[in-house]
Amino acid sequence: MLSFGAESFVLQFSIQKYKIKIYRTIILPVVLYGCETWSLALREERRLRVFENRVLRRVFGPKRDEITGEWRKLHNEELNDLCCSPNILRVKKSRRIRRAGHVVCMGERRGVYRVLVGKPEGKRPMGRPRRRREDNIKMDLQEVGYGVWTGSSSDRWRALVNAVMNFRVP
Repeated sequence: MLSFGAESFVLQFSIQKYKIKIYRTIILPVVLYGCETWSLALREERRLRVFENRVLRRVFGPKRDEITGEWRKLHNEELNDLCCSPNILRVKKSRRIRRAGHVVCMGERRGVYRVLVGKPEGKRPMGRPRRRREDNIKMDLQEVGYGVWTGSSSDRWRALVNAVMNFRVP
């Protein structure tokens, strides 16, 4: 029979497990709906990371410091170690690359392909050009160390998507 302290620990652990399961199955898909087509700036990527860390801090709660005995928030690295799921930005990048692989396999005659790699016609607004989906895909592939992104086999794309999922995002 477990003591009262051990029972409360087991209960707290099982509650955290269910909270993480709810986060992965309900909250994360809602947040990342349509992320394959997003073209995010660094500010929006940071806001996604802040959202994820805020949710994980609510799930795991504060931690008691062994030396001082005071309660404190968990640091980002501690949250990543406790969660054991891929970072929200890694999920977004891998989904974007997976979709690009599907679009490339469709062929040049399909409208989706023309939207992905096409250049808009007409006058553009003043200032620096906005990042396009193709530019984001190229940047994601450069982070992993993959050069050419058109005309690859499906096995290579699958390996590439897995490499992006395992790649460490700062």
